[in-house]
Amino acid sequence: MSHWLIAGASRGIGLELARQLALRGERVTASVRSEAGRAALQTALGGKGRVLVFDTRDEAQIRAAAASVTEPVDVLIANAGAYGPERQNALDMDFDGVLDLFNVNTLGPLRVAQAFLPLVKQSANPRIVMMSSVLGSMTLEGTFNAGYRASKAALNKFTQCLADDLRPEGVAVVAMHPGWVRTDMGGPNATLSVEESVEGIIRVAEGLTLSGTRRYVDYRGNEIDW
Repeated sequence: MSHWLIAGASRGIGLELARQLALRGERVTASVRSEAGRAALQTALGGKGRVLVFDTRDEAQIRAAAASVTEPVDVLIANAGAYGPERQNALDMDFDGVLDLFNVNTLGPLRVAQAFLPLVKQSANPRIVMMSSVLGSMTLEGTFNAGYRASKAALNKFTQCLADDLRPEGVAVVAMHPGWVRTDMGGPNATLSVEESVEGIIRVAEGLTLSGTRRYVDYRGNEIDW
């Protein structure tokens, strides 16, 4: 039985991660942004697992939440993210909205990783999964939703740096694309159910070792070009 920390579990992929892991008896700590969200997630988990409240924009909140956890974290999944404002292309951009998007999608996961890192380092098999997107690949063509793409590309770079920094300490770090999933963000036409995506995410995270650190993979474990 491993201890999994899921940052961003109020809905979609994060909620399903927490649900599947709790159902099979893993120790689960998951985060939401509000007290109302805490109550809803605790109900969804049937009282199994622990729910923390913090906004990934707020470093003080995250560090306070991390200080309340005492047991080692075996797998940290930084899942919280947003899609951003309507205007986010290179020729027409809501700059304030995209700046906030970077705060959530790029700096948010890094804040979580830094705050919980002491607990991750205490694990005998420490792993960090930064939830990215194939849209963050610098090789991918297209111009729509440039702000979202750029926020994920920047997250990928931080993931590489985090992996390089933590390799000597035995912590494996990857960026992961969950697939195009039928969630509020992915929309009804997406090709994957949230259950299928999460099953793959868990399988890849469980199999992650230090030899596979600093990779950019999808929910099946397939490599993606940075």
